[in-house]
Amino acid sequence: MSAYSDLSARFSRIAALSNAIGILHWDYAAMMPKGAAGARSDSMALLSVLRHDMTTDPALGELIDEADAAGSSNDWERANLREARRLYTVETAVPADLVAASSRATSACEMTWRQARADSDFAGLLPSLSEVLALQREIGQAKGEKLGLSVYDALLNDYEPGGRSDKIDALFGDLADFLPGFTEDALAFQARRPTDPPLEGPFPVETQRALGQRLMAALGYDFERGRLDVSTHPFCGGADNDVRITTRYDEADFTSALMGVLHETGHALYEQGRPQAYLGQPVGSARGMSVHESQSLLIEMQACRSREFLAFSGPIMRDAFGGSGPAWETDALWRRYTRVSRGFIRVDADEVTYPSHVILRYRLERAMISGDLPLSELPSAWNEGMRALLGVTPPNDRVGCLQDIHWPSGGWGYFPTYTLGAMTAAQLFDAAKRADPDILPAIGRGDFAPLVTWLRANVHGHGSLYETDELLTRATGSTLDAKHFKAHLKRRYLGEG
Repeated sequence: MSAYSDLSARFSRIAALSNAIGILHWDYAAMMPKGAAGARSDSMALLSVLRHDMTTDPALGELIDEADAAGSSNDWERANLREARRLYTVETAVPADLVAASSRATSACEMTWRQARADSDFAGLLPSLSEVLALQREIGQAKGEKLGLSVYDALLNDYEPGGRSDKIDALFGDLADFLPGFTEDALAFQARRPTDPPLEGPFPVETQRALGQRLMAALGYDFERGRLDVSTHPFCGGADNDVRITTRYDEADFTSALMGVLHETGHALYEQGRPQAYLGQPVGSARGMSVHESQSLLIEMQACRSREFLAFSGPIMRDAFGGSGPAWETDALWRRYTRVSRGFIRVDADEVTYPSHVILRYRLERAMISGDLPLSELPSAWNEGMRALLGVTPPNDRVGCLQDIHWPSGGWGYFPTYTLGAMTAAQLFDAAKRADPDILPAIGRGDFAPLVTWLRANVHGHGSLYETDELLTRATGSTLDAKHFKAHLKRRYLGEG
């Protein structure tokens, strides 16, 4: 067996463990009875340690060096070695006992967060969240020393390989300057629109579920390799060729859950479209979370909030719920799905105000990681940031700093990828429409094949063959540029262009 073949076999075994962890985590969030939390935490911690041991085995590093020295004329193999080395370098920076401690702490903190969120009890979450934060600092310090990065950039690198906070500071600073004035303009423009009557419920959960599944199928989601369920916080997870998504329902308003389903379907299409020949290998993985978020936001925001999509899906929605009257007309639905408002909840925010939610979290988590913001002061800092960036102050911590699962689950450094993803989505969708002018008309007919075909060829099917900047340049002609996102907002919310 050649060094490369041996290396590939080892990564296939590592991927099998990752798949098991993925399914256990999905079950933890969607199906597991509360009383099983302790045993499940122990199981996931053990599997995480086993995976870490396999990924940090010195023999793996030796095989990477040997395979690299042997050389390859195959672009995929060279990229696989590049990604294997990146993964090995990052993983060997963190000792196994720290990996296990972090897994146990985050599992426990997630369970505590669920109750704390329901009770709006930040004080009840503080001890377990403090432990998670301390461990994340340790992990970031260990990785930063190995990679020559700051603690925060080392954590960011896990979600956005090659990402750096100085670049994000510039992009987000630009948006923070642009958005307040634009939001005022968009609200003023919106005020001149007709006032639409409400959509009258109730909207039964089973009907919502069936509607979501029908539209998932129209988008191209493969139900032979996935499923739709319910969880406290919507997500896309599971395993290779078992891509599961979740949402949460409100019988008084179907619109939020439906767009949540479509958002997670964008993630799932990416996962289901990764190169089958390299599943289980580093090069077959998705190319970082900003690209992943771009796929969910491209489907939800760019495609499924378009007039074309609502002309197709509006009658399906109306018939599903037995609706009638002007509230169900295409223009009324489009106005509803593009309504701008200042609110407390990130996952319910429109695409104009959403970046401000992300900028707040990015700034706060950087301050907490650096120690500039004591964790005990998070609620007050959160409320002040909401007031400054969005002009609203949360009435309680449930709709404030307790609303997201990311920090309790150890996802420090994840938040900026949401808005990087929104910017990437606008740039990719613009390129797709230029490449195939039939994409929007086809969506109006309920045909997503032209769009998904373009995404398969330019994003999904590449896995991690290219690094992020090269992937985007090949697909669109340039690296990330905020002008596409700004132009999209101006077209949709001010009628410009």
